[in-house]
Amino acid sequence: MASNAWLTLAIVLATLLGTHAGDPDITSDFIVPDGVTPDADFFTFKGLKQALRGAPMDATFKVTKASQVEFPALMGQSVSYAALQFAPGGINPPHTHPRSAELLLVVQGWLQVGLVDSNNTLFTQTLRTGDLFVFPKGLVHFQVNKDPRYPAVALSAFGSANAGTVSLPKTLFGSGIDEDILAKSFKTDAQTIDKLVSAATMG
Repeated sequence: MASNAWLTLAIVLATLLGTHAGDPDITSDFIVPDGVTPDADFFTFKGLKQALRGAPMDATFKVTKASQVEFPALMGQSVSYAALQFAPGGINPPHTHPRSAELLLVVQGWLQVGLVDSNNTLFTQTLRTGDLFVFPKGLVHFQVNKDPRYPAVALSAFGSANAGTVSLPKTLFGSGIDEDILAKSFKTDAQTIDKLVSAATMG
C-alpha cells in the first residue's frame, strides 16, 4: 500500500516538473541536425569574442546570441547565452522572455536594471562589474548604461535553448495594431501614437 502511494507521488511530481520545463526533455545525449557529423567543433561556439570587447561599433546597444539558432548543439539542452554590449547611454528596452528566466552578470562597467512584476511593482538596481541579477521568466524588464563616458558589457544565461524575446516597443507600436486602438488604450491622441509607430518601425 505504501509503495503504491510513493509510486503515485513520484508520477505526479514527475508530471508537474515536466510541465514546468523550458524545453522538452530529450531521450538522447544530444541532438544532431541532419547532415552533421558531431565532433569537438560541433560543441564549440566562438561567436561571443568580439562582443566581450566593450561598446558596439554600429549601435548604442547590441545583443549577440548563442541560442540553438546560432549554436545548434544547444538543441534539447535547455541552456543558452547572450552577450549584451552597451555604448554610453545605451538601453535594452523593456522586453520579456516567454520561455525562460534570465540571469545577468555585468562583466564591464555598470548598469541600471529593472523589472516589473505581475502586481505592477517596479524593482530597480544598480549593478557593478561582478554583480548578478535575475529576471524571472515572462516578466517585463530592461537594462540601461547610464554612464555618459564608458561602455558596459553583460552576459545573460537562460534556462532554455530558445528563450524568445518580445520587445514591448516593437510589439506594441511596430506590429500593425490599429493606431486608434493604441490611442484609446494609452489614453492619448493619434498624433502621439503615430510618432511612436514611426519610431518603432524605423528601429
